[in-house]
Order: sequence, then C-alpha cells, then structure tokens
Amino acid sequence: MSYPTHGDQTVFLVLSGPSGAGKSTLIASFLKRHPEFVRCISVTTRQPRPGERHGIDYFFTAPDEFNRMVLDGAFLEHAQVFGQHSYGTPRSFVAENFADGRSVVKDVDVQGAIQIRRSFPTAVQVFIVPPSREEIERRLRLRATEGEDAIRRRLSEAQLELMQWAEYDYLVYNGDLDLAVSDLSAVVRAEQLKAPGRGVHRV
Repeated sequence: MSYPTHGDQTVFLVLSGPSGAGKSTLIASFLKRHPEFVRCISVTTRQPRPGERHGIDYFFTAPDEFNRMVLDGAFLEHAQVFGQHSYGTPRSFVAENFADGRSVVKDVDVQGAIQIRRSFPTAVQVFIVPPSREEIERRLRLRATEGEDAIRRRLSEAQLELMQWAEYDYLVYNGDLDLAVSDLSAVVRAEQLKAPGRGVHRV
C-alpha cells in the first residue's frame, strides 16, 4: 500500500477583483508573510514609467514581439487594455518557478481569469471583494493617477466585475488588510492539504 505524502505543493494563486479592491496592497502584504511565493511579472508593450525596471516590474517588449509570443502560445492570458497597450501572463514564468519549487501569485482582471481557467485549470482563483462601492471610489481617488472620466469608467466596470464572483474558487473580503492576508493564507493552506492527484499542474 502506498503512503500519502505532501507531494507537489506549488500553487498558482490568481486574484481578481475590481479596480480599488486592494489587490496590489494585498499581494504585497501576502508576499511578506509567504516568501515561498513570487509575484508573476507580466509582459507589456507600453513604455516603462519612471522608476520601473525591466524584469522587476514588467517585461517590456515591442508590439511585434508581443504578437509573435501570442502566436507561439507563450501566454496563459493576454489582453489589450483600453485599446492601447497589450499585457500578458507569460507561461514560462510560472513553469520556471514551479520547477524551482516556488509558488506564484498573480492579479488579473475578470477576462484574464476566464482565459486562465482554460489554459491552467488547476490555478486557484480568488475574487477580492471590496467593502463597498463607496470604498472603491475612495481608493481610486486616493491614487490620484486618473481623471474623472477614467474613474467613472472603472466604477462602471466594477459593477460588472462584481457580478462574476460566483465563478471563483474562493472569496476574500478586503476590508481589513491583516484579516484579508490571513484569509488568503488559509486558502493556500487548504489547497496544499488537498489529496495528491486532485489537480496536476500543467503549464
């Protein structure tokens, strides 16, 4: 009789939620508590902003190269944002980190999460729920990075995205940051304790 072992405990943790849900802040705090995780770095066709570094914040590439990667199946998900720049989640980044025994966390929008469900079915998908619409608006305005039209557009998108929560594996309410990090940690632990063979990682 074979004896059960922990086996492969690497996890691809995918977080979605509307703008202003606090995904970036949550991931930053989560990574401080979980050094076994790395944040997935996206590929983008936009120009670097001041202080951004290639291979640290993003992998910056030309549109022609991005399109070639799409044709080669190099992305787990990809999209063009607001009809301008393209972004993608590189399949190789997840595969290489898994091979080294590291888990990966990534935030994507709802459409990106739909693509990942097809390309990586064993990814653990978590919807980040903000406390209220008013809190979303407050957080967006605190950023001071977008004009009124952009904020209104993001608020409209948030209403549509919030309707998709039932498609996810878990919900995490992000009203209290420490509690949200603990809840996300509990999600990871639950996944790691699943019986071997209940999901095989294929990248």
